[in-house]
Amino acid sequence: MFGKNFIVGLDIGTSSIKAGVVENGKNSPILRALFKEVSLGLQKGSIFDMTEASQSIGRVLGEVRKINRGAVKNIYVNIGTPQVKVQGSRGVVAVSRADNEIYKDDVDRAIRASQAINLAPNRTIIHTMTKDFMIDGVGDIFDPLGLNGNRLEVSSLVVDVFTPHIKSLMKVIELVGGEIGGLVFTPLAGSRSVLSKVQKDLGTVLVDIGAATTGMSIYEENRLVNLAKFPVGARNISKDLAVGLKIPVEAAENLKLNYGYALARDVSSREMIELKKFSPEASGSISRRFVAEIIEARLAEIFEFVNNELKLLGKTGKLPGGVVLVGGGAKLPGITELARQELKLFSQVGLANQEDWLKASPEFLEKVEDPEFVNALGLVLWGVDQENWCPTSLRGGGSLGSKVKNFLGYFKP
Repeated sequence: MFGKNFIVGLDIGTSSIKAGVVENGKNSPILRALFKEVSLGLQKGSIFDMTEASQSIGRVLGEVRKINRGAVKNIYVNIGTPQVKVQGSRGVVAVSRADNEIYKDDVDRAIRASQAINLAPNRTIIHTMTKDFMIDGVGDIFDPLGLNGNRLEVSSLVVDVFTPHIKSLMKVIELVGGEIGGLVFTPLAGSRSVLSKVQKDLGTVLVDIGAATTGMSIYEENRLVNLAKFPVGARNISKDLAVGLKIPVEAAENLKLNYGYALARDVSSREMIELKKFSPEASGSISRRFVAEIIEARLAEIFEFVNNELKLLGKTGKLPGGVVLVGGGAKLPGITELARQELKLFSQVGLANQEDWLKASPEFLEKVEDPEFVNALGLVLWGVDQENWCPTSLRGGGSLGSKVKNFLGYFKP
């Protein structure tokens, strides 16, 4: 079928759009493209200017069409706004068959029952992530299919989003000729491409530092424990530097990328930076340690958001798998040391799992190993899971989420 053997992962961020295109390779997805474009018309992960957003997304889909024209009809796109809400829920049903054996329709009914939550107007559920099941009062069951019982109960995490954000996103993508195959909350996409089954089993928190937002996902015993999104990101660091050094934001961004360091104590106070290199209007020089102090203060605030979530769950300093940092902000030198200091956890920068990309061309390998592309790669893998391309090689990412093709029809006229 035209384009049905392709999936596009579209990671739409505030400062850039990353896209991945994969083809069905039967035993594993084959990466056909991985690229980045400047993002316009977005603010904190949501569209605020339809015209500008259409132009930037249209340029990306134009590149996708060069790979396969039909690929744009199967796009898995991220939802990255801080207005996403996550809440725990339980669903209970009676097992329907006389022999009390549990079938898939019983599981589906239990999951649907867990979606019966108090939902505010203008909110739409995009994921129902199952944590575990209980049969006749016996819990901690991961897969109840084939077991026997009278009463089936499921514990779920329900993720809902502000409906106008979905409608705006769908409208823009449809305006430029694309079709959405699935919506994925950004921290879930990153987890799918980066975290191994061992890390999810041990207990690991993934922290995705984007330009305007930071997301996190927590796993333990191979189950999703919680998700969160915060309205602060790496772009806030550049704004802080612009205010502190009295230079334009773009100049501050370049300074951060060239001389930035996350842990001020590791930077010599004698090392000076000529500001004129980055802004012709600026004069004088500034200590590189002062720059690092500004960066560290903002990153410490981001890690405080993460720590507060861990405290609520009683997981502060108690995740043996540590913290895995991804996103553009994770590329700042010294950030793993600062994360270790602030979160009291082993820390590392996360890279896409190489086993998923054994057939990737050498030209893509550098990007596959870039933490900035993990969400785009995670989105295509989520699509691979949902469409059951490689049923024997799943690592547990997409199979926990809800299919969204049917629910997307709700928004179409």
